[in-house]
Amino acid sequence: HGTAIITAAGLINAFHLTGRDMKSVKIVGNGAGAASIACVELLKVMGVPANNIIICDRAGPIYKGREGSMNQWKSAHAADTDARSLEEALVGADVFLGLSSGGALTKSMVEKMAPRPIIFAMANPVPEIWPAEAKEVRPDAIIATGRSDFPNQVNNVLGFPYIFRGALDVRASKITENMKIAAANALAMLAREDVPDAVADAYGGQSLAYGENYIIPTPFDPRLIVAVSSAVAEAAMNDGVARRPIDDLDEYRRSLSARLDPTAGALQSIFERVSAHKKRIVFAEGEEERVIRAALAFRNAGYGYPILLGREHRVKETIQRLGLDGAEDLPITNAKASEHLTEYTDLLYSKLQRRGSLYRDCQRMVNLDRNVFAACMVSCGHADALVTGVTRAFQPSLEHIRRVIDVAEGSKFMTTSMIISRGRTVFIGDVAVTERPDAEEMADIAIAMAAKARQMGHTPRVAILSFTNFGNPESRTSVEARRAVEILQSRDVGFEFDGEMTGDIALDYDLMKSRYPFCNLTGPANILVMPGLHSANISFKLVHQLGNVSVVGPIMIGGAHPFQIVQMGASVSDIVQTAVLAAHDAIR
Repeated sequence: HGTAIITAAGLINAFHLTGRDMKSVKIVGNGAGAASIACVELLKVMGVPANNIIICDRAGPIYKGREGSMNQWKSAHAADTDARSLEEALVGADVFLGLSSGGALTKSMVEKMAPRPIIFAMANPVPEIWPAEAKEVRPDAIIATGRSDFPNQVNNVLGFPYIFRGALDVRASKITENMKIAAANALAMLAREDVPDAVADAYGGQSLAYGENYIIPTPFDPRLIVAVSSAVAEAAMNDGVARRPIDDLDEYRRSLSARLDPTAGALQSIFERVSAHKKRIVFAEGEEERVIRAALAFRNAGYGYPILLGREHRVKETIQRLGLDGAEDLPITNAKASEHLTEYTDLLYSKLQRRGSLYRDCQRMVNLDRNVFAACMVSCGHADALVTGVTRAFQPSLEHIRRVIDVAEGSKFMTTSMIISRGRTVFIGDVAVTERPDAEEMADIAIAMAAKARQMGHTPRVAILSFTNFGNPESRTSVEARRAVEILQSRDVGFEFDGEMTGDIALDYDLMKSRYPFCNLTGPANILVMPGLHSANISFKLVHQLGNVSVVGPIMIGGAHPFQIVQMGASVSDIVQTAVLAAHDAIR
């Protein structure tokens, strides 16, 4: 049944790509074992007419009235056909399903098939025909095999773990046909979605996109557990075989995602809030491939309304080249198409006229600088937040945005990063803005990070870090950290804090209490205020590269309007997460 489900998923997409209707296709299967019979039975339930499928075994087609080499399972699928050989059965056939032996399908047989034939040669290790041989005579063929070294591998691992996951989670009393069909449809639809960067990396950076060479998802796709398991669970409930129905399927999908991705679990409440209060997010580098994919994923996930900033023809060319299904209607804007150029220029001039800029300088910036234009959109209420950083380093991006977006009243620009590991979330900062914070700035950073952590659902416990612990050893470099603690003590901050202390003491509560029982923290610190930009930035990047952890950020804090800046090497999922964080800021 596993082979049947994966085969059905591949055929759904092959029919979609070739414009075929399941109710009119002609299918020839070679092999009459359990896997072949399971495939045929499932395809018939899905709508293929019984007489449109011919099964062949060693004796040839299984036709009505055949007496030799028959059993009850073969008899149930005997076809009304005059064909008496595999070659005759394949004349005009749309699909070949091979579950037999290597070399069973010849090039002359393939030549006789219908235009754009679909060939599933699933014998292992030698397929019924090698893909290259089939392509020699029918370059228009869509081909799948059971091998991992060719495109479109029919692999049971795509189905079984996740089918059972969904069935077990609802305590299904049996696996129904509709549960199998739901799994097949979920796999087929997943193949049509944009493929995560992590999956492409697992295949050596190979470009994977829905098409003739990608009709079945790869086994490395982390979305399989969510897509297949939830579809199976829902089908079980609809069929009345679920003994423990799930009340909230969206919550169930989020919990499935969190099992493999700790970041998803840590940000779950944020995802939920953003989905419930959809905001307009302008993606400032809208011509970039990763950005377009991220904008599509952001919209498809229901997080909000993306706006791509870029030249329309360039954006559409990239969408067409990537074959991104559903991306054609993503909103696109640019300076040339905007009705608000004068408004944006006036805004920028009001901010820069006493800082050495003429009106025409501001016009030029609005027309040519995507970050300035995007920041004007947000400031003037034409978007709720912006995301940038894919093509420019953090500091230049921030400098251009700051020409338009001021610091929030009573705040300062600063950044934090979330480190998520083994069920723990720790915020560190400032990782990108304040190079050498003095005591006042450390206290400000602590207050801002505590507010951000609380906004994201965490109870802040702040440690002011140094290489010393409470004056041991004595060092003039730790004086600022101690003064920062004194400043926090003089303010009514409303959260736990202490310092100066080393990173191991801050994070190991047992060690902290055994050595420094007077420390004010009632648990391990989850906010680490670093003594300088160098230590903060180096730390979070080293952890990201070397540790078995997830890192979110840098997260921008302190703007009068919401914006976030990703790192230049950000993946599609990184950009989506950052857009969600920007949208979350816009809700407040």
